[in-house]
Amino acid sequence: MPLTNGDIGAHPAHLLPGQKVMDCTKALEVLEKEYTRRDGLDAKSLLDSQKNGGLTYNDFLILPGYIGFPASEVALDTPVTKRISLKTPLVSSPMDTVTEHSMAIHMALLGGLGVVHHNCSAEDQAEMVRKVKRFENGFILDPVVLSPTTTVGEARQLKEKWGFGGFPVTENGKLRSKLVGMITNRDIQFHPSLDDPVTSAMSTDLVTAPSGTTLTEANAVLSRSKKGKLPIVDSDGNLVSLLSRSDLMKNLHYPLASKLPHSKQLICAAAVGTRPDDKVRLQQLVDAGLDIVVLDSSQGNSIFQIEMIKYIKAKYPQLDVIGGNVVTREQAASLIAAGVDGLRIGMGSGSACITQEVMAVGRPQAASVFNVSSFAARFGVPCIADGGIQNVGHIVKGLALGASTVMMGGLLAGTTESPGNYFVSREGQLVKAYRGMGSIDAMEDKKAGAGGKNSKQSNAGTARYFSEGDRLLVAQGVSGSVLDRGSVTKFVPYLIAGLQHSLQDIGVKSLPKLRQGVLAGEVRFELRTVSAQAEGNVHGLHSFDKKLYS
Repeated sequence: MPLTNGDIGAHPAHLLPGQKVMDCTKALEVLEKEYTRRDGLDAKSLLDSQKNGGLTYNDFLILPGYIGFPASEVALDTPVTKRISLKTPLVSSPMDTVTEHSMAIHMALLGGLGVVHHNCSAEDQAEMVRKVKRFENGFILDPVVLSPTTTVGEARQLKEKWGFGGFPVTENGKLRSKLVGMITNRDIQFHPSLDDPVTSAMSTDLVTAPSGTTLTEANAVLSRSKKGKLPIVDSDGNLVSLLSRSDLMKNLHYPLASKLPHSKQLICAAAVGTRPDDKVRLQQLVDAGLDIVVLDSSQGNSIFQIEMIKYIKAKYPQLDVIGGNVVTREQAASLIAAGVDGLRIGMGSGSACITQEVMAVGRPQAASVFNVSSFAARFGVPCIADGGIQNVGHIVKGLALGASTVMMGGLLAGTTESPGNYFVSREGQLVKAYRGMGSIDAMEDKKAGAGGKNSKQSNAGTARYFSEGDRLLVAQGVSGSVLDRGSVTKFVPYLIAGLQHSLQDIGVKSLPKLRQGVLAGEVRFELRTVSAQAEGNVHGLHSFDKKLYS
């Protein structure tokens, strides 16, 4: 008599006829004893170029592990140089359509790092660095100080220049002079005469703290007071530093902010080239408070970069240097030997880059990251995976292959904080201009040379691609546009949350644990065929709306 559906009665069904069914409680024991080789591939086997060719991020997946913790417990702390660590492994690219002071400020506030581009005059770049360093402070050790003869109109101009409006007034207009008052935006906003001195409008009823007050004590005084600024004075009443209420609020809203431990200022990086003029530029950046310099070159293994690294390490030992770009161990070894504190990995993998197509030189990004970072790790040199990042999954893959951070260009170019204006495309979509630094548009930009005859010699694009002396420019990048992504204050937290959930799926609670698991062969990988890649994306739908976060 045939069995009815769902009723096996006395005749149990077997998946494989004739095979004995084992005790289910012994599954883990059988796995350990009989399956000595773990499922999937280890990283070294996966990235074996002789067997699998050069792989990109889309060519493989990371296999899931065991989840024994919530995603919120995943820590993303990671080094970006030998001496400086970040709370999140996200870095914005030094491109003139990606990172100026606004992007650098917000990337630092969100726990990452912004690298200010150098396709502008040295003065403009130094000014951008200065704005980043002044944006959030603990004790402001070099506040903008006014003298009693400064006019209300001049105070307004200073507010427009610096973006804040609270200035201490001292007897001679300098630090370590007797404090006589504070002038704020509220004092001058409706003042009838711009020619009046600030003494006619300033506040003299001040709350101060004595020199030697700790940051914690000063924050407590400021939080109890109704004032926006807390001047720190010595026993003679001379101004020695300043504390801002707005910085207290930023500490509450941005707990992951990348700050120096001693000054509480945001960490700022900036790019320079390797020409003699870049030494002059670098001095201005150092004077503005620069923490990390990134040597910007499409091919970092050059005599110019090696000499620049040695020069910087000798003259500015307090300054961390990131070299690159490199894609092979041989390239990396030269820069490591010269003394770099970090490396950028990538050549031709950026969304707006055509170096591999035009020059036939470069390397698929996954292969580059794994080979260079595994070599650099032996010397304690952190690596940045630069290029090819299109989504959260690519970030995770770059980090799994050994990079300590990832650098993003096109992914951040459509955000509110990137330079440039929005416009409506032919399709009616809101977009923003984006271009590779090797594009003709970028290499012909005259801002770096202030519009002079030698603009090409000062241009960041021509310097990056060794084209300063070329009569005919050969493009290694394109110009285009990217869709609006909103503010990085929403987009970057989405990336961070995605990273945490991905590491949770893999079964690791931190980036060092991820790298350790990959090195030990515990984190496993799988190659993807073209069909597998199609299967892993949206398919079979008539239409769909791909909303990434809410």
